[in-house]
Amino acid sequence: MSRTTDVVSKDRSQGKNQLRVGRLVKAHGLKGALKLELYTDNPERRFVAGAEFTLQVPEASPWHGKSITVREYRVMNGNPVVFFEDIEDREGAEGLVRAILWIDQDVDEVEDNAWYDHQLVGLDVVRDDQVIGTVVSVEHMPAQDLLIVSPSTGSGTPGENIMVPFVEAIVPTVDVAGGRVIVTPPAGLFEELPSATPSE
Repeated sequence: MSRTTDVVSKDRSQGKNQLRVGRLVKAHGLKGALKLELYTDNPERRFVAGAEFTLQVPEASPWHGKSITVREYRVMNGNPVVFFEDIEDREGAEGLVRAILWIDQDVDEVEDNAWYDHQLVGLDVVRDDQVIGTVVSVEHMPAQDLLIVSPSTGSGTPGENIMVPFVEAIVPTVDVAGGRVIVTPPAGLFEELPSATPSE
């Protein structure tokens, strides 16, 4: 599950923020359909016929710098599937596998359970009511997003950032107004931090 969205400051966005709403996982069937990994709580609204997305693909891809338009969205066997204009067969669909889809954000629009990277960077990382680090960046990986956490001063691991999967099971609470995220990491993730060791 992805919980973040990012800001794209490129000419193509014309000054608008963009939301990252999905990733094309694999070709589905023979008619150009693609399975979706959703990064949005409102897929039926996002993927309406005619919706246009900016594609994030490697520079070597023929789709680099281009956009694509939804023809149809449906759920098949429990999986979200999308058809695009001008993608008529499996070969065409396979050329888009792993592409990430972005869309312009409306001015007053708020995506549930999603934050911009700049809202997360600088937040305290809190475990068992102790501050154990600070979010220094967010990395958007194909499988999930990662919070990059700098351990608190005196942790004994200077310069060694910790990658925390940004999923609800590990980061159940994001309190932007309070300046913190609360983490419940599995054993081993923060073990080198003395402040994360339960006191006797």
